[in-house]
Amino acid sequence: MSLPKVTSSMSNPYCLLVCDDDDALREALTEQIDAYEEFSVIGEGTAAGAMARVAEERIDLVVMDVGLPDMDGREAVRAMRRNGYRGPIIVLTAQESDDDMVEGLEAGANDYVVKPFKFAVLLARIRVQLRQHEASEDAVFRIGPYTFRPGAKLLVGERGSKLKLTEKETAILRYLYRAGREVVGRDTLLAEVWGYNAHVTTHTLETHIYRLRQKIEPNPATAAILVTEGGGYKLLP
Repeated sequence: MSLPKVTSSMSNPYCLLVCDDDDALREALTEQIDAYEEFSVIGEGTAAGAMARVAEERIDLVVMDVGLPDMDGREAVRAMRRNGYRGPIIVLTAQESDDDMVEGLEAGANDYVVKPFKFAVLLARIRVQLRQHEASEDAVFRIGPYTFRPGAKLLVGERGSKLKLTEKETAILRYLYRAGREVVGRDTLLAEVWGYNAHVTTHTLETHIYRLRQKIEPNPATAAILVTEGGGYKLLP
């Protein structure tokens, strides 16, 4: 039975990898997670398959079972880290001992979830790890000709030039990036970046957009990266 799609404003979804050799569990998790528009999901039944995916594709977060047929999941985590994967990894384990937890974390996992678990718990852990990663120095996104490093509040140009961003500018770009090519209305962007603050007006947002364009646009008078459309804003690749 297919699940109803849970709507979200994000059209540039996080790509998640679920690695578990239990076909029923893996398929259930991928179906449940994929019901949320903020995520796209890939399933793998072996450590080798998961490691190949991480090496070849953009994977934002890995959910990794410990008991895999070809390799201990923790060894796979170690191999992923050695090979340069920096995204969050959540380990699934049937063991509740402190030693087992420590071994998983020391292998390079960011969090662990003990089986059996409620889906809502795993979903909450996934979102927490993604938020923390986006605020870290390891998070890197592509915006136009720039490499966007939200944790460092930086845009790095193709020739290595660095543009320092304010906290609000960083938050605006992060939210617009996650919206993909969808237009984000001014009121939505205000609420997401400033919260529901009665003293903040659309003029404040427009001022920040103006300053951002002065920094990132080749010709700020004719925006080609951060454009105005339909009562809001969007980023163009």
